[in-house]
Amino acid sequence: MFKQCIVIICALVVSAVSPVMAYVSFSPDSQSFVVADKASGKVASIWVDPNASPGILLAAKNLQSDIHKVTGLTPVIVHDAQTLSGQVIIIGERGAAAPVDRLFADGTLSIEENANQWEGYQLAHVQHPFDGVEQAWVISGFDRRGVIYGIYDLSEKMGVSPWYWWADVPVVQRDGVYIAAGSQVSDAPKVKYRGIFLNDEAPALTNWTHEKFGGYNATFYRHVFELLLRSKANFLWPAMWNNAFADDDPQNMYLAHEMGIVMSTSHHEPMMRADKEWNRYGSGPWEYSTNPDKLYEFWVEGAKRYKDKDAIFTMGMRGQADTPMSEGENIGLLERIVADQREILAKHIDKPIDEIPQVWALYKEVQGFYERGMRVPDDVTLLWADDNFGNVRRLPTSDELGRQGGAGVYYHFDYVGGPRSYRWINTVPLGKVWEQMNLAWDYGADRIWITNVGDLKPMELPISFFLAQAWDPSAFDETSPDSFTREWVRKQFNGQYTDEITRLLNTYTLHNGRRKPAAIAPDTYSVLNYNEASRISAELADAAALAEKIHADIDSAYRDSFFQLVGYPLWASQTMFELNHAQALNRLYAEQDRSTTNEMAAKVNGWFARDEQLRDAYHELRGGKWNHMMSQPHIGFVHWRNPPANLPPVVHTKALATPAVADMGVAVEGSRLYWPANEGQGKPLTLPTFTPFGESSRTVTVYNRQGKTFNWKAKTSHDWILVDKQGGALTAEEQVSVSIDWQKLPAGEHTGSVFVSGTGWGGASIDVVAVKPDLLQSPQPGDFIEGDGYIAANATSATILNGEAGEWRRVSLHGRTGAAMRTAVEPHALLDTGNAPALQFPLYFTSSGEFSLSLQLSPSLPFDAATGIQLAIALDDKLLGTVSLPEQSDKKAWEQGVLNNVKTLTATLPVDKPGRYTLTVYGLTPGAVLQKVVVDTGDLKPSYLGPLERRYKL
Repeated sequence: MFKQCIVIICALVVSAVSPVMAYVSFSPDSQSFVVADKASGKVASIWVDPNASPGILLAAKNLQSDIHKVTGLTPVIVHDAQTLSGQVIIIGERGAAAPVDRLFADGTLSIEENANQWEGYQLAHVQHPFDGVEQAWVISGFDRRGVIYGIYDLSEKMGVSPWYWWADVPVVQRDGVYIAAGSQVSDAPKVKYRGIFLNDEAPALTNWTHEKFGGYNATFYRHVFELLLRSKANFLWPAMWNNAFADDDPQNMYLAHEMGIVMSTSHHEPMMRADKEWNRYGSGPWEYSTNPDKLYEFWVEGAKRYKDKDAIFTMGMRGQADTPMSEGENIGLLERIVADQREILAKHIDKPIDEIPQVWALYKEVQGFYERGMRVPDDVTLLWADDNFGNVRRLPTSDELGRQGGAGVYYHFDYVGGPRSYRWINTVPLGKVWEQMNLAWDYGADRIWITNVGDLKPMELPISFFLAQAWDPSAFDETSPDSFTREWVRKQFNGQYTDEITRLLNTYTLHNGRRKPAAIAPDTYSVLNYNEASRISAELADAAALAEKIHADIDSAYRDSFFQLVGYPLWASQTMFELNHAQALNRLYAEQDRSTTNEMAAKVNGWFARDEQLRDAYHELRGGKWNHMMSQPHIGFVHWRNPPANLPPVVHTKALATPAVADMGVAVEGSRLYWPANEGQGKPLTLPTFTPFGESSRTVTVYNRQGKTFNWKAKTSHDWILVDKQGGALTAEEQVSVSIDWQKLPAGEHTGSVFVSGTGWGGASIDVVAVKPDLLQSPQPGDFIEGDGYIAANATSATILNGEAGEWRRVSLHGRTGAAMRTAVEPHALLDTGNAPALQFPLYFTSSGEFSLSLQLSPSLPFDAATGIQLAIALDDKLLGTVSLPEQSDKKAWEQGVLNNVKTLTATLPVDKPGRYTLTVYGLTPGAVLQKVVVDTGDLKPSYLGPLERRYKL
């Protein structure tokens, strides 16, 4: 069933977390339930059954602490229901807490639908529930986790962030906490198991954990479990690179069960045994074809450990250390493995086999077993995976929706592997996360959502978003990435600088989404065309300056959390970009023999030092609380593997003559050539062609190749060529802006030159070409108009024509332009142009011919083999054909797509004559996310992002 959010309801859910009302206030009225009131000294007591689940008892104790953090008053925890009086918070699991059960039995409360299901909770204000009790706030749950979530819901509403420990988010002091009279709330998760995977955890998390806790023990995991529960999550794959959860500290598994966390082992660690346990205790090869008895015995221990604990057993087998099985794709062997594993579970766990949670992770090559016909029993959950770069590979078909075990998705915010590892900071825009996981929800993959979060610490924002969406995907829509970020910022920083901080988070996440920092190289962003690198540089510099100001001005209690959540990832992202930007300019300047080569080399080294300074500042926060956490190497990649440390970049330097001499050089925009070397090469210096609707000016750089000041002059060959500077004294360099006086030119192609003289013989002659088209039809305001040899349009600027069977919808914080358009079409549908939604772009051509059209889409994978991801293209009334996104098996296209965060599909546009045309893009299937449209009319220049959108204005 297509699970669409009703727009009106979504609009009411400001935080896009769940449809739970904000029942807490900080100013009382006569009817309010008083949680705590400083003026009177009154504080509600907390009743919880002494025999309640340990997780409930711990959450109640944390609530007691949270109330104290907020108000300075400490509630008394009471276990004897006969002694209750005044204002009482009553906590209990239905069926296991007598006062709670009495309220439902006598009709004081009725069970809400949400609260009568897995992990559901119900919160209710009750007047005079029992003799002597004036008012009660009743927190009840269907099960123990439901109760725990109800407790932590109150904590968060009071202002205690789930990140109060992990990101040092302050708790705002209040004079009182009150609950509105008559408040009634119920809620339950839509996705059954919701969690994270601590992975790729060395060196950062591992060194930190060993320094602070002595290893991955129960003291460490207590903090992780509490974060998950406060975030309404319930599921964990523990750290496993050189760790074994149940073996490193046996208390780990007991604590997880007591607190209410469902444990599992990662996609390649079967039967609740960690990969590293085989290294410690296994005998013989990790090969079921040759060593089945030892492996069987090894797995038996996992079943025994977790026979009485919450767990999901990972089934099947991969090679050790997360590699493919050495036996190859032997379906018969893998089916035998699963059968033997289920035999173990049936023997050692006192439950029907179909009631023991099991999962088969269809990761990488394991999916191939399924596609070639291997099946597991119906009660085993199929865990589909993304491609390690946030693009879901496969989702359930219609026939698979009825499986008892259901389906889930394994997602990634962190990855080690090709084409480039990314393990350092957050690189995933929330719009991408929402769009892919919304597909999972629409297609019925709702049993398990788990995401790889690496070291956990750098991923605070996406973790919060992912877990919130997992709790209630139906409360999220295309606007939620932006609205969630804004509400999250408001909560973490108590409403300070909400708009500004939201903008900063969006700036750095969208920037990293364009290309992950580890994949940026000096030649990624063009320093020659479309002002690309300098434009990104200015954008990041503005954001960095704003972050510095906020860091200085924000309430001092919030500075550490601001540094962790906002400042560091933004400044570090800027640093990685500028390091490579400076390297690119250093190379260009050395190639052009500029005296400023050394200055740019110093900038490279300066940005490298800046990275170290930021890392050290992070590690020194709060007396070294987070030491090691940002120690992941990220500078010096030449392969998918990260370097052994941050490696100082290679720089070019230039020796200057002594005593100083003057020696002029001249370079032009868009070219690596320079004068006088071009004369020896027989190549002209030529500015990019001018067109009336293109860039209004071009740049000539006059520079010194040595160190002594000299005078220079610029002279134009015709009066229609304008320069903003005609000469002067120069020591380093001077930029001259060249433009065209179009009023003085008739239609046609015109040539001229700018001559620059200074030192040496002669001077630099720079060719200027201006083309003024003879237009028979005037462009209209808003037309995407040809200029400089291209037309460019953002997908979000198109006119939307929704069809009978679907819509195009704008997704915030997605793609390289900051927002994108997705097809909202029924799952499994394949439409035609008669009922498909359409995007229309009014294009105005000043030339004619057959032109290459590029549709830049997010690099999604065809997760539905029956339909793929397809678009149809038309120019005016002529249908030009259908294009499809490729499979992941096209490895080169896939690698390029995930690195660039865009996959380009091409078609040819036949333009018979200049004028106005309408380009129509039809969305034929779910899953298409269009970012941008570019038409190359003959002079499109190489760059990473391509030219900016251009529209005609009067």
